[in-house]
Amino acid sequence: MKKILLLTTGGTIASSDTGSGLMPVAGADRLLNYVPDINKICNLYTMSVMNIDSTNMTPELIMKLAQAVSDNYDKYDGFVITHGTDTMAYSAAALSYMLQNLGKPVVFTGSQLPIEAEGTDAINNLSDAIYFACENICGVYVVFNGIAIIGTHAMKIKTRSFDAFESVNCPDIATIKKDIIEYTAKGKSIAKKEAAQNLYGSKGFIAKINLCTDVMPLKMYPGIDGRVFDFIKNNYRGVVIESFGIGGVPDNYNDISTKLRELTEAGTAVAITTQCMYEGIDLSVYEVGQTLAKQGIINCADMTFEASVMKLMWALAEFDNIKDIKAFMEKPYFYDKSY
Repeated sequence: MKKILLLTTGGTIASSDTGSGLMPVAGADRLLNYVPDINKICNLYTMSVMNIDSTNMTPELIMKLAQAVSDNYDKYDGFVITHGTDTMAYSAAALSYMLQNLGKPVVFTGSQLPIEAEGTDAINNLSDAIYFACENICGVYVVFNGIAIIGTHAMKIKTRSFDAFESVNCPDIATIKKDIIEYTAKGKSIAKKEAAQNLYGSKGFIAKINLCTDVMPLKMYPGIDGRVFDFIKNNYRGVVIESFGIGGVPDNYNDISTKLRELTEAGTAVAITTQCMYEGIDLSVYEVGQTLAKQGIINCADMTFEASVMKLMWALAEFDNIKDIKAFMEKPYFYDKSY
């Protein structure tokens, strides 16, 4: 049987009502009490990495989680990470970039209700994640509500419902019903081969566990004040901008496009994504978009916002040259973009 390591980080799945609201208190052994039959399919080991509400997740803690996988990589055949749902997509995306050339599955899961709650989704999600981690696949995934999603395409779209996660701009990898895993057509082609691209010339697993926190996410809105970009230029190495629609940024009032040019000229990495969930951006459609493209703007295509932010954090930690950062950001990696 395969050896699977369960890494716990807290989250709703491990929470109990303390009288002042839910708080993560349950350890790995307590979680496994709810899935006693799972030892029939694998040898399961546990490790507590942290015990937090996932709203308190930070880049430093994400790096700690990635390090835990890296340190134990050679000892196990797969990994399951229980994680709070609010920041799970960020962590899954980050580990997709930090843990390169994975030859094993790293599977995130969590729940909308504590595992001890009546009618909880936690038991099924945990069981499904362990089953999926026993598959002969590689890469980072999120398993939730009976579906498996590539880590770079997972997005939480609902606050209460059990079907809280969706695979954005990419088909689901598989459906999971108890012990039956059925891959989608594209999911099978993705999951059954080496998904990670090798950036460093080595054929084996590589851990590059660094993130630069000097990244400012910014959402465009009508009437946005250009002074915010002066602040970014003086305080951050990168910015991820959620533009209007297909890549629209104002070029008349407050002359935001000029401010973005000033940022790029100052050496700030400026990445453009969209406020729309689906289909991504295309800077070639409108004049303002073509202007941005000529200014060295990073095109996030149809990447999720979460993946865009974490990929830029990783790139800024890894590369000094803005051209190298732009090249990495615009190159598809572990299927994080389709064009």
